[in-house]
Amino acid sequence: MRFLAPALILLSLTTRLSAQDVDKIINATTVEQVERTLSADDMRGRASFTPDIEKAADYIESRFKAAGLRTWNGSNSYRQPFAMIQAKLVSASATLDGQEQPEGHVLVMSSATELSVDENSGFEKVRLKAGPTIFTEIQHYFREKKNYLLLCDTSFAANFPRLARYGRQHFKSPFSVIFVLTAADPAHYSIKIHQEIKESGLANVVGILPGNKKDEIVIFSGHYDHLGVTKSPVKGDSIYNGANDDASGTTAVITLADYFAKQKKHKRTIVFAAFTAEEIGEYGSQYFSSQFDPAEVVAMFNIEMIGSESKWGGNSAFITGYERTDMGKILQKNLNGSSFTFYPDPYPDQQLFYRSDNASLARQGVPAHTISTTQIDKDKYYHQLTDEIGTIDIANMVRIIKAIALSSTSIVDGVDTPTRVDTTQVR
Repeated sequence: MRFLAPALILLSLTTRLSAQDVDKIINATTVEQVERTLSADDMRGRASFTPDIEKAADYIESRFKAAGLRTWNGSNSYRQPFAMIQAKLVSASATLDGQEQPEGHVLVMSSATELSVDENSGFEKVRLKAGPTIFTEIQHYFREKKNYLLLCDTSFAANFPRLARYGRQHFKSPFSVIFVLTAADPAHYSIKIHQEIKESGLANVVGILPGNKKDEIVIFSGHYDHLGVTKSPVKGDSIYNGANDDASGTTAVITLADYFAKQKKHKRTIVFAAFTAEEIGEYGSQYFSSQFDPAEVVAMFNIEMIGSESKWGGNSAFITGYERTDMGKILQKNLNGSSFTFYPDPYPDQQLFYRSDNASLARQGVPAHTISTTQIDKDKYYHQLTDEIGTIDIANMVRIIKAIALSSTSIVDGVDTPTRVDTTQVR
């Protein structure tokens, strides 16, 4: 213990000095300026595949440049581009053991314009039995590099049409997943699909703060896309501003980038990422995650919806998947003496650990968690036109961003390394 004491004293002194610095860099003026810009009407809801999300990306790039971050892969841009398929289903039919299926009972996720599939086509047939949610059940099959025919139990009928969004946009792939809503398990089948295909580009915005430990990476992230503009205005309002979801998280990422760039004390490499296409299937974070060796990612702080107080009031936030690693305990240890508390996710039934941009890396064992405050069980602004700057608690956002900055210090400095997610327990 005699030899540890000086190190502990130094860490305590460093924490106090960081706390003084954090007040100068992370403050209400800066946070409100960024939040207000990202959620302004002229961003028009930042929908994927629109000029509006490009405008938001331009702004985020300008902030990363001002902070002095390096560009992604040494390019001349902070954008991390990737290709997406936009598909329009023209027709889809299925005959199972001689029985023609009702219209609307066949959907597809495929990059092909034409598909003609039967029992000899090499598609793996899987029966999806009744369960809590079809969306939870199907995620696994999108990640596999195989052709699937998913026979979906009729108990999923109410939500089956919502599956169409998976077919409307997805990564370009030589593999196809076909969904048929049916109680049958046919020995013989014939499925014919015709769709129009358009290839489009999207881009995450990624900035790098290199450390001495180049192969040890800490990620701070949030998604900058939202729902765009509705064709059915309510009281003259047609813009889904997405102030909380997730301009608040993106604001935190931008502010943290500025903070750590000015601190210049990190030993590990820090990556700051603003993801696109979260609202249409977390495609931005999926692509981003595929660019890293998960063994080199020490921790991921994904930040989503921190614009309101949590169920415990101010000076608090929750961490999804808290029990899966010891990252939450490390963060809380670094906040000893403060009034801020990180709590475990109070909404386990919502399965939030796998519903945000941390999920792709978490499934690969990375201690990747989402930090949030939203009371998801009663958030009246979630995915509503009313999610605007006027509903945001800026002071609370400032407290949370400061807490993330200070609590992550021992991780970015290479003092603490969180335990890994048990990949045998992931979905």
